[in-house]
Amino acid sequence: MMLRLMGHEIQTAHDGVEAVQAAATFQPDVTLLDIGMPKMNGYQAAQHIRQQPWGRKMALIALTGWGQEEDKKRAIASGFDLHLTKPIEPAALEKWLAEFTSRV
Repeated sequence: MMLRLMGHEIQTAHDGVEAVQAAATFQPDVTLLDIGMPKMNGYQAAQHIRQQPWGRKMALIALTGWGQEEDKKRAIASGFDLHLTKPIEPAALEKWLAEFTSRV
């Protein structure tokens, strides 16, 4: 809801498999993924997205409650551009989205 209020077009998924399918169909500039998703976790989803031609330029942001240093390293190694730990301030998220969308 917060992203819609900021004027972004969004699509949601309820698990990692749906997230990869939604990314393939929607092909957004930026994808926010949780790490602890069912069926396929965020690390696996990021890897699947990065393996696709359409997913190589997409900005991937881990937005998750998993905030240990090892979680952050694993996120970057899995293909994420950025790891953010919940909760995040709306202004900070908007700043990151603006930065990533300006690259596309």
